[in-house]
Amino acid sequence: MKIRRLNPLDAIAYQAIRLKALQNNPEAFGSSYEEEKDQPVEKYILRFQSSDSITLGAFVDDELVGVVTIFRESLVKLQHRATIIAMYVAPDQRELGLGKSLMAEVIQVANDWAGVEQVYLTVVMTNEPAKKLYASLGFEVFGTEKKALKVGDTYFDEEHMVLFL
Repeated sequence: MKIRRLNPLDAIAYQAIRLKALQNNPEAFGSSYEEEKDQPVEKYILRFQSSDSITLGAFVDDELVGVVTIFRESLVKLQHRATIIAMYVAPDQRELGLGKSLMAEVIQVANDWAGVEQVYLTVVMTNEPAKKLYASLGFEVFGTEKKALKVGDTYFDEEHMVLFL
């Protein structure tokens, strides 16, 4: 397994895994497959060139099998914060330590950003493996958002977590 920052050349592979993530786990993301399936790949090319966000990818045999994005807050009063979004590991690669490796790398990115003191994320309350992973890395729950997401007629609560660096 190799973890590295994604670049514009990875945009097509990223788009493919992102769409699979939205199909496989619609309850885990604020966006939906229907909203993203027709998005141009240029969206990701631009994202990977940003200086305020970094997307890491995990590769097994040159196949992108896991991703995570972190972005810095840009407002002066919030510049001490970063937020992790879009964490996903392909189902056949779970429980192999890949998610923990991705999270450790993205936390290091936050540590390397001057002035970042806190890292935030949200997780669906029913996603016990992810909650356990985040807690093992030092994230703490600081709040619960009832009915945060709605997929069809089903609501999902989310826990808000923070890691103080």
